[in-house]
Amino acid sequence: MQNLEISNFIKNTQVSRETIHSLKKYEKMIIERNISLNLIGKSTINTIWDRHFLDSAQVIDLIDKNYKILVDLGSGAGFPGLILSIIAKDRKMPIKIKLIEKSPKKSKFLRDVLDNLHTNAEVINENIFSEEKKVSGDVFVARAFKPLPRILQLIHSKTENWKKIIIFLGKTGKNELLEASKSWHIEYKQTMSITNKDSIILEINNLKKK
Repeated sequence: MQNLEISNFIKNTQVSRETIHSLKKYEKMIIERNISLNLIGKSTINTIWDRHFLDSAQVIDLIDKNYKILVDLGSGAGFPGLILSIIAKDRKMPIKIKLIEKSPKKSKFLRDVLDNLHTNAEVINENIFSEEKKVSGDVFVARAFKPLPRILQLIHSKTENWKKIIIFLGKTGKNELLEASKSWHIEYKQTMSITNKDSIILEINNLKKK
């Protein structure tokens, strides 16, 4: 099963053997530390390559090659930000990726992974909701983080001059978008996730408070 998932990942991303080797290292670290850190759901351990790696990697083509900074809100086990940093390295994209994670233990895990894989990323251990300072970036991504209305309010209050917001939405996505539309004028595109027909990728290009 895993070999089929890896083949599917390669088919969809066209990454090098070296990158697959890096991802296997990452996979091993996740499995080893999952018991103590609860990085991913136990039911997804055997489907990491589809459920987490490919799901995260699928948005790489939405990131303009001229963007300088990507911010991953609530990175957790590194999805999608750390995966995107691995793919960006494979494609020689110069983008810097900031992994924001409030848990000190998960932040240490992310740093341990980066020490092994050497991608252009940094871990920021802070609770973005409690910090008063602004957060700068060209593109913001969020996967399994907070409900859409709360994410939009966070980005509106904490950031300036962003160019794109990419949100992973699950089964409740349509309802979240409807709820958010009550408070926001949102210019967006949506596409179906390649890993789950019940999930969508929301690509926001403009956002204004009503």
